[in-house]
Amino acid sequence: MAEAVNVRNRKVRYAVVGIGWISQTALLPGVEHTKNSEVVAFVSGHEEKAAKVGEKYGVKDLYSYDEYDKLLNSGTIDAVYLATPNWDHVDLAVRTLDAGIHLLLEKPMATSVEDCQRIIDASARTHAKLMIAYRMHHEPAMLKAFETARSGKLGHLRYFNSSFSQPVNYQNHRAKNGYWAGPVPDMGPYPINTARNLFGAEPLEVSAMGVRTDPERFLGFDDQVAVNLRFPGERIATMLLSYSGADLDDYRIVGTLGDLYSSPAFSMTGGMKHTVTVGEDKSEESFKATDQFGGELRYFSDCIQRNRHPEADGEEGLLDVRVIAAVERALETGTPQKLEPYVRKLRPTEDLAQELRAVDEPELVGVHQPSKGR
Repeated sequence: MAEAVNVRNRKVRYAVVGIGWISQTALLPGVEHTKNSEVVAFVSGHEEKAAKVGEKYGVKDLYSYDEYDKLLNSGTIDAVYLATPNWDHVDLAVRTLDAGIHLLLEKPMATSVEDCQRIIDASARTHAKLMIAYRMHHEPAMLKAFETARSGKLGHLRYFNSSFSQPVNYQNHRAKNGYWAGPVPDMGPYPINTARNLFGAEPLEVSAMGVRTDPERFLGFDDQVAVNLRFPGERIATMLLSYSGADLDDYRIVGTLGDLYSSPAFSMTGGMKHTVTVGEDKSEESFKATDQFGGELRYFSDCIQRNRHPEADGEEGLLDVRVIAAVERALETGTPQKLEPYVRKLRPTEDLAQELRAVDEPELVGVHQPSKGR
């Protein structure tokens, strides 16, 4: 077991583990924007794809998953961006952190609360930094919504609702691997995390109802799920998550004096629009498109360089997985699931905002967006 890598006065050197759709579409195009990060290695199960993407981005060090420990001990990297399927996170994450390598881990953090804790414990052992890739925690529009909710402008907050859907192609791995590849773990972290941070509290009860619109296309799981969360103070969050509806993402937070509506709400390219209504007064604010992935990468690299604790830490990831796991139990049993009261001290604030310019859509190698294929 090694102590965490120390990075001073140079760029943080990353390995990208998993060069699928999210890495190619969003992370890799934004690395240059950060000015404090560089990608020096890829880990992939597809040698030919890795070579082509490596040629495109000037990455020469290519590793298979069987060679992962060799990479971790090579001395050539300081951090890892881990974007493999959800069920692969825990083993790779623990090995990374135990090697003293800092970790930016895609959400959901893992597929159980217990595995989330294993990852947190590994970070504590070596003091390697762990951040969960909540890009919206650096999105100016989302941070403005949090500030509006906290300001009292909307009165006492009462309820939150959200619709989030995308038409997932039956060939995509999300359609073939059960609940933990389905819409609740895949898309649910966005409205769940937003509701938690708008209310500034953790839910006490979870209920859910799911339907299977096409059992031959979506194998063994509900592809459309309605989730209800009860928060302290008699507040409620509702959300509809779907792999079979048209593209849509929005949310509304409602208080005793007014409401804030955002559409789009969770877009990877930004460009959000807020409509705030208080009494008879209505105002609109549009936010320019941003490079969210470059922004979160720049923030995490800064935390590594300055030895600062990242806001979206392992606890934040665990608290969302706690809800997602409760949704699974609610769907299986048909009964509401109680959660123990929990107080989280860290919350995203406006000083976390990153405003890097949006990146152009890149040409992809061997991958497709979820609505079009693998």
